[in-house]
Amino acid sequence: MTRLCALATVCLLPLICASNFAAAECGIESGSVRVLSNDIDSLGVVLNEARQCVSDTVNVRINRTTEHKSIQVSALAIDPAIYSVAMVSTNTLPPLLSAGLVRPLDEYVEKYGQDLKPDQLIKIDGKTVAIAFMANSQHLFMRGDILSDLGIPPPKTYQEVLNAARTIKEAGIMKYPLAAAYEAGWYLGNEFVNNYLGLGGQFFEPGSAEPSINNPKGVQVLQLMKEMTEYMPPEYLTLTADDLKKLYLDGKVAIINQWGSMVNSHLDPNGAAPEISDATLIAPAPTLGGYDIPAAALWWDGFTIAKNVSDEDAEASFRAMMYGMRSSVANEHPNAATWLIKGYQAPEGAKGVLDTISSGGRPYPMNPFMGIMHAALGSELTDFMQGRESAEQALADVEAAYRTSARASGFLD
Repeated sequence: MTRLCALATVCLLPLICASNFAAAECGIESGSVRVLSNDIDSLGVVLNEARQCVSDTVNVRINRTTEHKSIQVSALAIDPAIYSVAMVSTNTLPPLLSAGLVRPLDEYVEKYGQDLKPDQLIKIDGKTVAIAFMANSQHLFMRGDILSDLGIPPPKTYQEVLNAARTIKEAGIMKYPLAAAYEAGWYLGNEFVNNYLGLGGQFFEPGSAEPSINNPKGVQVLQLMKEMTEYMPPEYLTLTADDLKKLYLDGKVAIINQWGSMVNSHLDPNGAAPEISDATLIAPAPTLGGYDIPAAALWWDGFTIAKNVSDEDAEASFRAMMYGMRSSVANEHPNAATWLIKGYQAPEGAKGVLDTISSGGRPYPMNPFMGIMHAALGSELTDFMQGRESAEQALADVEAAYRTSARASGFLD
């Protein structure tokens, strides 16, 4: 028994030493770090590292839940807030901003953010309100073998995508060479958002919550989306990103605009379709209408610090998160996400997102009423896609539905 206890003590010493070393590396003397996060693996990579900052004087508690969006506002509105850190993204930060529940981070960036890059600093009215550490976007996945066999250069514009689809179909290789995530609802609205951003479109009147999509650019987007369906499976209004992956890896489609966060399953040499993975080319999202803007919204994930916590807890929380997003962490997990972290050595699979960013992709609009616009797009565009009304009428219906919801939410009089 004594020998077993001794062995257990010896075995635990490296773990204890490692924990103590990590806590020392964090440099936090005291404080409480309480994190609310979505439950996805890539966020877990950072949070597992931040958890190492625990010590006798530093408490670290993490709640990873898929219900984070529904509880974040109420949890941070309490004083003191239940959580000192909210893991946020492009569309989950605005509700916290609207409620005045996050604190400016510039003081902490100056003290502890020497390794942060400018594109990681999410600013509102000149103040840093969140720190981004990973990015996502849709971009092209293409069957390079099919394109090569037909002498088709990898398309860079949507017109070239359509031309390639026509050639593939006429060659009898595939009946439906294209697919897109057009499922009625969020996905359909997202496709409009992607393409409208690619045309440089503005969703709202400047400085206002008034909608501004029923215009020639909006019509042009819908015409493109409808033209795409000529080369897509008939059930296109049911397709999600997961359906795109299956269709592509089953060899049924040749070109998709897919989420970069799903790249590993598409390029997996040991996956469901290694021959297709091997033949896959990735490229930035295509442009359209003569513009040079990739037609895919840029998304980010990161963290913000609650306003209703003590300065001690706020500083400890910021430092713990910075420890969690070190360059060594990103490079130890290069395929877990497309990291924005300084020193990240991006693998091939991350280049679709990074090239979409560097090519001038525009961020998903970050204001509190964009979610209402997105929902209206998803619900009101189906009649047009099914040929039951004109593009102009569909866009008028979107604006009407948006106004109704925006008034109910207090964004419009």
